[in-house]
Amino acid sequence: MTPAIDALKKAKVEFTIHEYHHEPGCDSYGLEAAEKLGLQLEQVFKTLVVQLDGKQLVVAIIPVAAKLSMKLIAKAAKAKKAAMANADDVQRSTGYKLGGVSPIAQKKALKTYIDISAEDHPQIYVSGGQRGLDIELAPEQLQLMTKAQVSPLTS
Repeated sequence: MTPAIDALKKAKVEFTIHEYHHEPGCDSYGLEAAEKLGLQLEQVFKTLVVQLDGKQLVVAIIPVAAKLSMKLIAKAAKAKKAAMANADDVQRSTGYKLGGVSPIAQKKALKTYIDISAEDHPQIYVSGGQRGLDIELAPEQLQLMTKAQVSPLTS
């Protein structure tokens, strides 16, 4: 399958795989996943890679319909400023293609932050490591698998 699914199996984490047909022309991957799987937008999370102070990369996991606050991710990471990482850096550091970036089992272990709203749901959905593949799991399990810090990340 994917490194994310392999890592979850190896860790004996309870999770469910959800597959759907990805439309090649669609670039709102998280919104597409929510629509195709018939889920509420608040329950589906996207994985974003952010560059802090022009160098360090970190991961932010937020609801697909929300907008990441650069001010809040910088504050959570104790950085002065934050900006979205470029696509090449994202693929090189995570090992995943855009639209299929899983927060789990990335090539380089990046410091990870999960939006506090994840705690409002017994189960959330994140990318399974490729387009058209989502993983359903408890937010606590995602936090353990990614060694993430839970913080407010959206404005």
